[in-house]
Amino acid sequence: MIIGVTGIFGSGKSTVACLLKKKGFMHINADTIGHALLQKPGMRKKVVHEFGKGIISGNRIDRSKLKQIVFHDPSQLKRLNRIMHPAIIREIENIIGKNKDKDIVLDAPLLIELKAHHLVDKILVVKIKKSVQLQRLGKKKKYTQSEIKNIMKSQLSQKEKLKYADIVIDNSGTMIQTQKQMEAMR
Repeated sequence: MIIGVTGIFGSGKSTVACLLKKKGFMHINADTIGHALLQKPGMRKKVVHEFGKGIISGNRIDRSKLKQIVFHDPSQLKRLNRIMHPAIIREIENIIGKNKDKDIVLDAPLLIELKAHHLVDKILVVKIKKSVQLQRLGKKKKYTQSEIKNIMKSQLSQKEKLKYADIVIDNSGTMIQTQKQMEAMR
């Protein structure tokens, strides 16, 4: 079985995916794949051609420099996604193809936006109350308020994602409450 875990930014998708990993599922993280692909020579060349040499530090793409461009301008994020997403999907398909005998959890924030839900047997949407989402994102201090707004604008709303859900986990409460929902899942 392949379960695709998705949800809005800051909902706790990775937390839920890790709980499935603890249940024995092989974990595929779309963001991690994207980060790795970004440093491969062919992809690096495409991204640098699109966004300029200013995003390079040493011989690697500096993700913090790229983030300054794409998370402050939704049109720039769309440009990056047009380059990255097909390669990410191909890599996910390759990994799934090599592991057909395993239960897999695909941690993919943009699973529905990419129209990649054909890759999974079930879609698990992690939902969260907006106040809890913003509180958790604020604690991480990984993104500015402007970046948070632009990332949220680039994704489907929670209400839209929930329309695709086979399974819903509410991650607005404590970790114990989330774990209990996961244990009841089947």
